[in-house]
Amino acid sequence: MRTPISTPPSLFPPKPAALAVILAVAILGACSSGGPDPKWGVSSSPRVYGPKDPIPKGGGTYKLGKPYVIGGRWYTPREQPGLDEVGIASWYGDDFHGRKTANGEIYDMRRLTAAHPTLPLPTYVYVTNLENGRTVLLRVNDRGPYVGNRVIDLSRAAAEALGTKGRGLGRVRVRYAGHAPMNGDDRRERQFLASQPWYGGRRIADNALSYAPPAAPARSSAASPSWSVMDYRRSALGNAP
Repeated sequence: MRTPISTPPSLFPPKPAALAVILAVAILGACSSGGPDPKWGVSSSPRVYGPKDPIPKGGGTYKLGKPYVIGGRWYTPREQPGLDEVGIASWYGDDFHGRKTANGEIYDMRRLTAAHPTLPLPTYVYVTNLENGRTVLLRVNDRGPYVGNRVIDLSRAAAEALGTKGRGLGRVRVRYAGHAPMNGDDRRERQFLASQPWYGGRRIADNALSYAPPAAPARSSAASPSWSVMDYRRSALGNAP
């Protein structure tokens, strides 16, 4: 199992002009070789499913992990039954769709999932958008985010449900809701969403009341792994404990 790398700062002296170029390229979605980022010590995991492939549910392992450092900041994964935190939520989508999450599941941006720096994987959390009062139940199966005061990284579906997708960021409250099933059964979170008054009883797509056992990855001609400086989070099996 790989761990975050540590690189002497002197090997990569800060160059403002160069950094500006790197950030601009990242914003445009440029791809790299997928190797470790020299500053953050994490890299994208391989894409094992293409954008049109059906993504299996579950298939990962229970993961807690050892303390790790990213960007000079230490994170300590641990059981947190009393977790109740407020901060900024971001979201991630196409660039990571079909890649392995930190516990070995496959990220599907169309499902109600999220990434958290220190919670056990997989875990349930209630996330409330403090601007509109919407609450969703999410399956945490990945690590991140590692930017400023961000406390959780939402899947695209979760961001759409909470109403934060358009702006990209939103102020939220995150509360622990117990361990999630290893088989990826997502009926609980979908039924919770359907029960919310603000959801309006709309039909929940993507086989809402059933789950599929993990299947062998389909062959795909998807692009090589990409690295985003703006996201620099992880989404790599073993890169962040």
